[in-house]
Amino acid sequence: MKSSPSSPSRPTGRRSGSGRPGRQGGQAAPDPTRDIAFDIVEGVIAHRRMLDTSLEHSAAARTAEPRDRAAAHRLAATVLRHMGTANEVLAPFLKREPPEPVRVVLLIGVAQLLFLDTPPHAAVATSVALARRRGLVPFAGLVNAVLRRVAAGGAQALEGLDQPRLDVPAWLWQSWGRLARPIASALGHEPPLDLTIRPGAEPPPGGELMPGGSVRFAAGTAKVSELPGFAEGAWWVQDMAASLPARLLDVKAGEHVADLCAAPGGKTAQLACTGAEVFAIEREGRRIERLRTNLARLGLDGVHVIHADAAEWRPDRPLDAILLDAPCSATGTIRRHPDAMWIKRPRDIATMTEGQDRLLAAARDMLRPGGRLVYAVCSLQPEEGGQRARAAEAMGLIADPFTPEELAFLPQARTAEGWLRTHPGMLGAQGGMDGFFAARFRRA
Repeated sequence: MKSSPSSPSRPTGRRSGSGRPGRQGGQAAPDPTRDIAFDIVEGVIAHRRMLDTSLEHSAAARTAEPRDRAAAHRLAATVLRHMGTANEVLAPFLKREPPEPVRVVLLIGVAQLLFLDTPPHAAVATSVALARRRGLVPFAGLVNAVLRRVAAGGAQALEGLDQPRLDVPAWLWQSWGRLARPIASALGHEPPLDLTIRPGAEPPPGGELMPGGSVRFAAGTAKVSELPGFAEGAWWVQDMAASLPARLLDVKAGEHVADLCAAPGGKTAQLACTGAEVFAIEREGRRIERLRTNLARLGLDGVHVIHADAAEWRPDRPLDAILLDAPCSATGTIRRHPDAMWIKRPRDIATMTEGQDRLLAAARDMLRPGGRLVYAVCSLQPEEGGQRARAAEAMGLIADPFTPEELAFLPQARTAEGWLRTHPGMLGAQGGMDGFFAARFRRA
C-alpha cells in the first residue's frame, strides 16, 4: 500500500525576502528541497540506487521538514520521468560532456523550467546556488548560462521532440512491442491515488468509482492519513490494477489461503476480508513490519503473519488457494517509481525469472489437489509474464483462464490466453493504471 505524499505545486526551498537564494557568510542559504533532490537523482543515475533508498542516504533529508522531503521527492521523480527529454534539450548548449554532478544540477534546473511551475528566475538562481553548495563553483557560470538559454526558449524547447520515446531506455521500449507508445505516453504523468474500500465501509468523499470498485482521487491529493476513514481502517491505498489478482483468486470464507511475498499487505487485506484463514508470508524484515502495521490499522489481526522465505516455507496442511505476487522488475509501476527505468538492466530480468520459477514450484507443492493459484507480477516484461505462465504449465500446473464474465468490467485487460494484462496507458483518459500480469492455475 503505497502512499503519495502531499506536495506543493512547485519545489520549495528556504528563501530570503527578495525571493532569491539568500547568502550566509558568502555561501548560498540552505535549500533542503533541491539538496535532497540532488542526492536522490545522483543516487539513482550514478549508483543505481532506488529513489527511496537514495532518499534514505541523503544527509539533507535527515533534518528536513516533511514538506521539504515531499517536494524533493516530487522534483526528483519529475527529473527521472523526463530525463531523456531534458538531456535532449540540454544537448545544443553543451559543447562537451560536463561532470555527472553538474549534469544532475542541470537536469534539476530543466525539470523546474519545463515541467514544474517554477518561475524561470527562481529555477536558474536556485540551480546556480545548488552547484555552489555542491562544490561545483567552477561550473556555476555554465549552469547559469545554459539554464538562462533554456528559460529563454521556454516551452518551445519541447516542440518537435518525441518525448515518450526519449524518456524510456531503448531496451524497455523494444521489449514492450506495440504497447510501447501508449505505455511511455502514460509514464510522463504523476499517477492518481487509488483506494480499495473495505466491504461495508464508506469511501472518502470526492473520489471517482473505477471499474473493479477502486475509488480514485487526483494526483496530489491531501496527505493519505488525513483522509476520512484512515484511522478507522475503512480503506487502504492500492492501485486499481494491483487489486485485481486477489479478486480473481475468488477466495471463499473458511478457505485456507496463503499470500506469498505479502508486504505491504493490500492483497493480504483483500483476502482476509473474504473470511478466509490467511497466511501472509514475507521474507524481508523491514517489509514484514510494514505489513504488520498496515494490517493492525485495518483491524485484521486474525491474519497469520509469518517471517519466512516463501520458496522454503510450507503450510501444516495443503492449501485451498495461493496468491503469488512474485518479486519482479516492477516495470509496471514506473509511473510511481520512475527510478526503475534507470536502475534496471536487461540482465536483471533473467535473475528475476529464476526466482519466480522457484516460487511457482513451491506454490504448486503447497496446494491440495484442485487447489487454485494466481501468479501475478507488477511487470510489463514478457519474460516475467506470459513466459512464466508457460513455465508454470511445464511444471504440471493446469491453466485455469480468467473468463470474459470475470473481466467484464475491464475486457481489454483479458488476453487471448485468458490471462490478465494491464498497462499504464489503459483507461488513460481516467488516469491509467499500473502494469500487471496475472494467470490462474489449478493443481492436478
